Amino acid sequence: MKKLFSSLFITTQETYISKERENIVVSFHGKELFRAPIHLINSVACFGNVACSPFVFGLCAENDVSVSFFTEYGKFIAKVQSPISGNVLLRKQQYKYCDDAKFCLETAKSILIGKLNNSKTVINRALRDHEEKMSFPDKIKQVSASLQRALNNVLSAETLDILRGMEGDAANSYFGVFDGLILNDKETFYMNERTRRPPQDNVNCLLSFAYTLLAHDVSSALEGVGLDPQAGFFHKDRPGRPSLALDLMEEFRSVIADRLILTLINLSQLDKKGFTKSQNGAVIMTDENRKILLDAYRKRKEEEVFHPFFKENIQIGILFHAQALLFARYIRGDIDAYPPFIWK
Repeated sequence: MKKLFSSLFITTQETYISKERENIVVSFHGKELFRAPIHLINSVACFGNVACSPFVFGLCAENDVSVSFFTEYGKFIAKVQSPISGNVLLRKQQYKYCDDAKFCLETAKSILIGKLNNSKTVINRALRDHEEKMSFPDKIKQVSASLQRALNNVLSAETLDILRGMEGDAANSYFGVFDGLILNDKETFYMNERTRRPPQDNVNCLLSFAYTLLAHDVSSALEGVGLDPQAGFFHKDRPGRPSLALDLMEEFRSVIADRLILTLINLSQLDKKGFTKSQNGAVIMTDENRKILLDAYRKRKEEEVFHPFFKENIQIGILFHAQALLFARYIRGDIDAYPPFIWK
């Protein structure tokens, strides 16, 4: 369980939320874990097997406090809120800003700063820990330096197209040396380039699946704070495309999804025979490898990291919600800029 700003995140399974006068009380098998007056809470997010007294819904509705429900793995299920909610105003402001070129540019700069910093961190950590095992460490160092140069130029970019070009070049450089970060069973796990639709090798297949999990989690987090996952600022809007979720997940791709895949490969935790290739060249995971990846992703989200903005440790699974919360505050004008999560 975690309280950020005035939002309460309940992740402990089999907990029960009840009302006691004007207080929300969270208990586990009869033992009280948390208590707070309703006026100190703006929203409640419940993950997995969390039960609520119907009187809690009444108390929250009377005080304009939303109660959101997610699966244990973070997929958005539903939200209970009062008839009058600020979410419509938040979304109206979001849609307005989507057509504001200056706002989109400044937002995209923050997003790209997060992505470039975290991509560089993944490369530098791999160099620090495994340089002697790498086949082309000098090239990997050059890419780290190129990511730093790109970072130095982000703030001076004058258009979104320039930023998108920088992001594309950085991604090509990063994935151009990703194969060098793979240290085990190179006959089964290798990567010549990033291929998406369809993924044409085992590593691309793993990355695409991990990115899908990440996109679902970020979309759910955005839904939970009242934002529209499809109305983005960096990625162009397309029907059915969660553009804002893709925006916010950029800072998480390398440090959460990529590092997870590298760990599973380098520690020989995947079944190297657990892939099949279809007639169109698409590589597909077997159920066994999918289960391994899902379980590893779940455990990864249970780990804690230090959040520099909140100045405390939070679970990685809550990190998506923390960033969505910050983005909502940014849209409302409560903070001057969106602070991406920079992995240290």
